[in-house]
Amino acid sequence: MKPTLFVWCLILFTAPAFSQGCSDAGFCTMGAMKPDQPFNKKINLKLRAMEMSFYRGTTTLTPIIYVANVDLSFSLNQKNSFQVKLPYQAITGRLANTDGIGDISLSFTRNIFSTERYDVNFSLGAKVPTNNSDKSINGFPLPMYYQTSLGTYDFISGVSVITRKWLFATGIQVPLNKNNNQFLWARWEGSGEDPAYIEKYDRANQLKRGIDVMLRAERNFRFARFNFSVGLLPIYRIRRDVIEIPDGNPVTLEDAKGLAISGIVTAGYSLNVRNGIRLLIGRKIDQRVDNPDGLTREFVSTISYTYRF
Repeated sequence: MKPTLFVWCLILFTAPAFSQGCSDAGFCTMGAMKPDQPFNKKINLKLRAMEMSFYRGTTTLTPIIYVANVDLSFSLNQKNSFQVKLPYQAITGRLANTDGIGDISLSFTRNIFSTERYDVNFSLGAKVPTNNSDKSINGFPLPMYYQTSLGTYDFISGVSVITRKWLFATGIQVPLNKNNNQFLWARWEGSGEDPAYIEKYDRANQLKRGIDVMLRAERNFRFARFNFSVGLLPIYRIRRDVIEIPDGNPVTLEDAKGLAISGIVTAGYSLNVRNGIRLLIGRKIDQRVDNPDGLTREFVSTISYTYRF
């Protein structure tokens, strides 16, 4: 079987079962923190790229998240580049079906050191909300699992070291405000839903998310047209989430701090210098106890097509 046909078969057979692999608020796919970054000192890569991807993620409860994403990268010169991510998100679950434009990601990346053996890149960026995370169904406020936006402006920064075989990256994401989510268990009284099921969702009223720090460690296997990688993605919430109860007092969620870790595998194939395809699969290994932001993914994957110009 020819390599190109093999890759397309791999995608077709795995697409129904999987979809993308970043279980955080999105900063692990921005700038210097992105997985499976190219490293080739012999080929002058195109300065602009457009990646179109489809994502499917199963959560720890009934919601399933689907995201169609356009990722645009523009190299200003050999050292500086700019990235914009524009997602459209849809969620299906027991409580509701929702959809809408997701949060917009913006990042600037600079190559701060480069040799024949490795590159060091640094990124600054932001996440911009597209709504207030206040979607509801029949007057009942929905948990964050069903929201298409996190409802906050986030500051993001990170750095990576890339060689032909390895990628190491670390980054931080700092929410700058609280959102306007209204989900509390008591507000679902009279909905007809089983209270025991409602209480499986963490309360998120006026949620102020904590600060996340990530580390990516990835081993790459690069060939002429095919590349494969396997890695770990630990994300540590260093500050606990805070919500408000009906009397307006803030409540710190003690178990909303800690580690979430995923295993990530990618497989990519370059059709030619301009076109490439990639499959990314992620599996949750460990998760925090409380997740009021709804960012819980048990099994995720992304199918993407990249065009360089």
